[in-house]
Amino acid sequence: MEWRDQGILLSSRRHGETSAIIEVFTPTQGRHSGVVRGGTSRKIAPILQPGAQLDLTWRARLEDHIGAFSVEPVRSRAAVAMGDRLALAGLNAVTALVSFCLPEREVHRPLYHRTEALLDLLGQGELWPLAYLRWELSLLEELGYGLDLTRCAVTGATEGLAYVSPKSGRAVSRAGAGDWAERLLPLPDVLRGIGAGDDMEILAAFRTTGYFLAEHLAADLGGKPLPEARARFVEAFSRLL
Repeated sequence: MEWRDQGILLSSRRHGETSAIIEVFTPTQGRHSGVVRGGTSRKIAPILQPGAQLDLTWRARLEDHIGAFSVEPVRSRAAVAMGDRLALAGLNAVTALVSFCLPEREVHRPLYHRTEALLDLLGQGELWPLAYLRWELSLLEELGYGLDLTRCAVTGATEGLAYVSPKSGRAVSRAGAGDWAERLLPLPDVLRGIGAGDDMEILAAFRTTGYFLAEHLAADLGGKPLPEARARFVEAFSRLL
């Protein structure tokens, strides 16, 4: 068995004395793991940094084996991330969530391309938080947890939308919320794709997407907690406000 593709390195860990096991995200093979022989060497180890864009060839005797990767660097994102605290936190959040959320070897081509485009914005602090928010919405949509923010779930109105139902993921208007408003999640305009959104709006939107990531998506994956990297990114962003 053999395939070749480009992909994003999600993680790398030592395997034995000289090898590494890497996990990558590719457009045609999804989230995929394999061994890199000599992965701890001075030549290869610097290439195996989270977020790196790699040219990959995977080989195995049988399809269900872990297999072995040959890797060639396409571009590194480590230098940008290491020089910017928010960029590093964002990179870690993206790679951790992809690894956590996606079933192994399940293809998610649209999400892959959105992820690659997002990581290419690393270091552009004025663009990154909003781009990351839209990426989280895409992640939820791709995995079947998309939010319906077009009209009020109670009244059917398309105006005055201010909340999101934590149960259904549907929008709720101020009029429709009534006495239940305090139990609902915030719906800033930026979450509906209206305007660029200021930082406080984006932070409020992170509360809502975070709820659905943790209480719906993660809950359906066996109830494991979301990777801490996501909370660390939101905290790093909040400290800039």
